[in-house]
Amino acid sequence: MDTDVQSFAVAHLRRRPEALELGGFVAGFDPTSTSPYLNYATPLPGARPSGRDVAALVEAFRDRGLRPRLEFAPDAAPKVEPALRRAGFVTEAVHEYLVCTPSTLTPPPAAGFRVETPADDEEYRAIDAALAEAFAGDVVASPEGAARLRRVQDAGGAVRFVRSPDGGCAGAAMCSAPAGSTAELAGVGTRPGHRGRGVAAAVTAELAGAMFARGTRSVWLEYSGEGSRRVYERVGFRPRGTRLYLVLGKS
Repeated sequence: MDTDVQSFAVAHLRRRPEALELGGFVAGFDPTSTSPYLNYATPLPGARPSGRDVAALVEAFRDRGLRPRLEFAPDAAPKVEPALRRAGFVTEAVHEYLVCTPSTLTPPPAAGFRVETPADDEEYRAIDAALAEAFAGDVVASPEGAARLRRVQDAGGAVRFVRSPDGGCAGAAMCSAPAGSTAELAGVGTRPGHRGRGVAAAVTAELAGAMFARGTRSVWLEYSGEGSRRVYERVGFRPRGTRLYLVLGKS
């Protein structure tokens, strides 16, 4: 599964507004944002980068005023981590990822609300605002954020949300367009006032089901804590591997 997840990461970055390939790495950049979560690199499966390759990657980030950063499944490219460590990269995080397949997907019981697909710009803006509130400052609502959500849907991925009683968004998530046999589900967030009602489980299961209906063999995600992990496991996600986040150490 590590190779599938890593192959997805490569394909996902190649879709970025600006993508570079150099020395066994793919770097994806979004000129509308300096967020490290939108500007990072990943290695090709099996990559064996030289010191010169790593230096060229670092320079590509510095040219854009960004801190060099990578996300990858280390077991899919075991020669990469040592090369990056020698160049001064340090661990930002290690995340376990979970995988769901059609045979493990377990939709939750009906919870008295519908999971919907956004239909217009107003709904994309409402979703973007709700996710900004859900993540408590890690992301900021913006026209660019709403536009990115629409691009996910228009590019073959999926965005789903639960409407709040005031007509806005109670919670939402997205799934990037599949690459190869898998797709990444991300951005699962529920506004604080709507938590505990099953919103996260509902949108997660709906997105996974939508991908499976298109022929995708698996959907994977990372979780942020044991509470969210339990939500994902209840709808059929199972532990399958880890992803490593590295950043260049401060000089």
